[in-house]
Amino acid sequence: MKESIRVLLVDDQVLFAESLKGVLEVRHPDIEVVGIAHDGNEALEMARSKDPEVILMDVRMPGMDGVKATKRIHDELPWKRIIMLTTFDDDEYVQEALSFGAVGYVLKNIPVQDLVDSIRLVHEGAFLVSSTIASKIARKFTVPTVPENHDPSFPQWFQELTRREKEILFLMANGLDNKEIADRLFMAEQTTRNHVTAIYAKLGVHDRSHAMKLIIDSNIDKSRPTAK
Repeated sequence: MKESIRVLLVDDQVLFAESLKGVLEVRHPDIEVVGIAHDGNEALEMARSKDPEVILMDVRMPGMDGVKATKRIHDELPWKRIIMLTTFDDDEYVQEALSFGAVGYVLKNIPVQDLVDSIRLVHEGAFLVSSTIASKIARKFTVPTVPENHDPSFPQWFQELTRREKEILFLMANGLDNKEIADRLFMAEQTTRNHVTAIYAKLGVHDRSHAMKLIIDSNIDKSRPTAK
């Protein structure tokens, strides 16, 4: 029999946390809620003592908030998979939480089945950001003016991209699909797909969500002008 996924819930709203625990365990026998923490300090202690595999972490809590707790847990127990679960789609919190080691960021109002699917995917190694939040983040990233010489402050993987690959990367992060990128850059869609494959290979990723996480973590967007 397949072992259940051990989940820790972290939320200062007791009724919400208890209700979610009941729904997860009653309807989904492959998920075991090993504990409920109501602030960041409790979350850190339970992450140590309860041995959860996936942590659903609320963002805004009294005392140590979810972002700080995520950093503490990731620094000490980096193999724990942390999903930020919140009512807020504030991109400041998103970017900070992901940079501190969170591997998912979803809103509390998503259907329970979608949350369960997120838990399972993250447990298997996926990186997840809900479409609502991803769209908000993506608006920050635009086509760069690529310098003639490499900026040494940029990460090595970015320096290895060609000018065209950099343009495509930021259009991807801006929410455009392959066809839209092809139209924007006046190229064939197959050519765009070829470039995207090359970008994934250079970044060492397999999908858009992981590419976006690299962009978020790198802070290379700060000096770029806004695309028209």
